[in-house]
Amino acid sequence: MSTSPKRLHPITIGQDPALADIEAKIVAKRGKITPLYTYLLNSPTLAAGWEEFTRAVRQSNSLPADIRELVILRVAVLNNAMYEFNAHAPIAMEAGMSQEQVDAVKEPSISKTLFNAQEQLVLELTDTMTRQIEVPDELFARVHQHYQGQELLDLCITVGAYNMVSRVLVALHIGH
Repeated sequence: MSTSPKRLHPITIGQDPALADIEAKIVAKRGKITPLYTYLLNSPTLAAGWEEFTRAVRQSNSLPADIRELVILRVAVLNNAMYEFNAHAPIAMEAGMSQEQVDAVKEPSISKTLFNAQEQLVLELTDTMTRQIEVPDELFARVHQHYQGQELLDLCITVGAYNMVSRVLVALHIGH
C-alpha cells in the first residue's frame, strides 16, 4: 500500500452552495457523507450516478447479503483497497460471515474448510474476473449451475462494480 499523499483534494461538505442538493441526496440515501464521497463530489454528476449505481448493487441485489459481501471483501483484497475492505468487514459480519471467514478472505488461496462449495465457487469467479477478466467457459458453466438470470447478472455486476470502486480508491490514494 502506498503512503503517498492523496491525488485529489476532498470537497469540504457544506461549503459550496452548488453542491447542496447533491450533498442532501447523498445524506438522505446513505445517512451521511462518507470520506469517499468528499472526493467523488469533485464531479457532482458522477458522484450522483455512483451513489445510485452502488446503492442498487448493495441494496437491490438478488444475491444473499453474505455472498454479496464476500465478493466485495475479496475484490478489495485483490486490488489492495483496504479502505473498502475495512468499510465492508462489519457489514459482512452483520450478513452472517464469521470473523474467521472475513480474515480468510485476505489469504491468497481460498479456504476449503471455512467456505462451502458455493462460496468457494463465488470466490473463484471473483478472483478470475478481477485478475484475468475473462472467465473460462468451464468456470462459467460451474457458476451457471448455481446462478442463472438476475442472480448471475447481479453476481457479475457486483464483482465488476467493486472492481470499479476499489480501483478508483487505489488510483487516487483514498483511504491510504
